[in-house]
Amino acid sequence: MCKHFKSLLNILRLLEIILCTLALVIPMFRGRMVNPYGIYCEFIWVFCVIMAVVLLVSEIMLLHILLPNWDDLVCGLTMLCTLMVAAATLIFAIVFGCLSCISSVFCIIFSLAATVVFLVDSVKRKMKCPKGYLSNLRGILRFTEAVLACIILAGATNYFLGVEKEFRPPAMMWCIVVYVVCLPVTVLIIPIHLCSLLECLISCIGMDLLELVFNIVAVVLYLSAVILWPVFGYKHYREYNPPNCDYCRHNDLDVVTVGTIANLILYVVDLVFTILARLKS
Repeated sequence: MCKHFKSLLNILRLLEIILCTLALVIPMFRGRMVNPYGIYCEFIWVFCVIMAVVLLVSEIMLLHILLPNWDDLVCGLTMLCTLMVAAATLIFAIVFGCLSCISSVFCIIFSLAATVVFLVDSVKRKMKCPKGYLSNLRGILRFTEAVLACIILAGATNYFLGVEKEFRPPAMMWCIVVYVVCLPVTVLIIPIHLCSLLECLISCIGMDLLELVFNIVAVVLYLSAVILWPVFGYKHYREYNPPNCDYCRHNDLDVVTVGTIANLILYVVDLVFTILARLKS
């Protein structure tokens, strides 16, 4: 039974690699991608292919025995890939999808199929690993915060590509700084929680306290971005947008605004969980 289960998981891994590779290769036939949303989608497919290959090779070569919490790591990374590929599928369909664009249609189909395979893989691995940081709510929150931050940065980049170079208000530049500063710290927190070998280090540096401080700072920073980005962005849009504008940035403003609000909510929820964890300890 165990061998059959592992064989099924390996088959799912191979399907993930094939489908993500197809979703990545098809748009390349149209030429170099310059749209920030498209670049983000391509990054996701590359990342998921690399993750799937590394995890598959590690399990085949039994390298996973080096990590005692391997199941949590694999389950968490598989759930992350599910979230990322789902985001890439939705973004690519909205930005590039059309019935007459055959290559885009096939790309969306393969990316959607990869999402389904990753989802099935995640469910099966979650059943095998019911406990662990990455495979539970705290880890999922961190993953979602990072993925949303990348989408926000793609939207902000696309917005500034579509407005005059002279329009760089300090308030909106501050928002970019907020997104750029919070993203790497959020990503860094994830591997720190992975390895049990770091438990001594975590206790020495007071990781729980540092995480609490970061969540407070992130909430304050994102709160400022929630206020400043819409105020200056939509004000400029009303003043700049001509009647027949073919390159208007209203959609990008909406993406960044909604993404910022959503990430603020996630950081607030994360802050609450961090406080509750400290009270329990």
